Amino acid sequence: MSTRTLISPAVLARPRGRALYWSVFTAVVLLFALAFLFPVYWMVTGALKSPDEIARTPPTLVPAHWRLGGYTDAWDLMQLPQHLWNTVVQAAGAWAFQLVFCTAAAYALSKLRPAFGKLILGGILATLMVPAQALVVPKYLTVADLGLLNQPVAIWLPAVANAFNLYLLKRFFDQLPRDVLEAAEIDGAGKLRTLWSIVLPMSRPVLGVVSIFALVAVWQDFLWPLMVFSDTDKQPISVALVQLSQNIQLTVLIAAMVIASIPMVALFLVFQRHIIAGISAGSTKG
Repeated sequence: MSTRTLISPAVLARPRGRALYWSVFTAVVLLFALAFLFPVYWMVTGALKSPDEIARTPPTLVPAHWRLGGYTDAWDLMQLPQHLWNTVVQAAGAWAFQLVFCTAAAYALSKLRPAFGKLILGGILATLMVPAQALVVPKYLTVADLGLLNQPVAIWLPAVANAFNLYLLKRFFDQLPRDVLEAAEIDGAGKLRTLWSIVLPMSRPVLGVVSIFALVAVWQDFLWPLMVFSDTDKQPISVALVQLSQNIQLTVLIAAMVIASIPMVALFLVFQRHIIAGISAGSTKG
């Protein structure tokens, strides 16, 4: 059975065909890179322009005069260190709670097989069909009744109920080699010991992906932190950028957005190998 390809090996072996192939390939890669990287470049250089230059028509691609004052003003005037720390605390807590409880629940549903496990899993997955906006009012009333407003716990606890991450973990646990777990059981390892010593080390790729999802979800969230944090000093960076932008120059606001995006970009660059491995983790054979 023949397999059709865009360029046949015979054509690709010729100098003209090889040159055409690499020319088209390079052009497509550069086009996609430009589409993704140009907005980042525009934001970074926009903070380096003067207020008059940023409002100029037509806009300038390269700043006429490079000014770092926008970044220093954003750091000081918008109290970025405090709000970045608030965001770190809220994101780290939500990540820790999700990793502990979602992993435990996924392991129980996958390997312990409790009674009515499929029914429970179906109920959890059914929550994915409910619009997030429909849950805002019940969540807010619950948090307010518990006296958790203006507290990081108001971010941590709702983040635990993440059906997507739980299902992602369960699917990965389902495909782990069963003979490895049975060997651990024969050696006398209990369920908790098996989870800690066998399952978690084998699940590093998917745990990395879940971690990224958990951190990014909290870092970019706006509506829920806006509702639960009326105290400006405790607001995360996503809310503070909007609340403090009323009397701030546009270049300073752009600089603040650049600074706020650096942690997530750095996180991706550092852990991109684990993220890619976790995305392909679903192909693991049991």
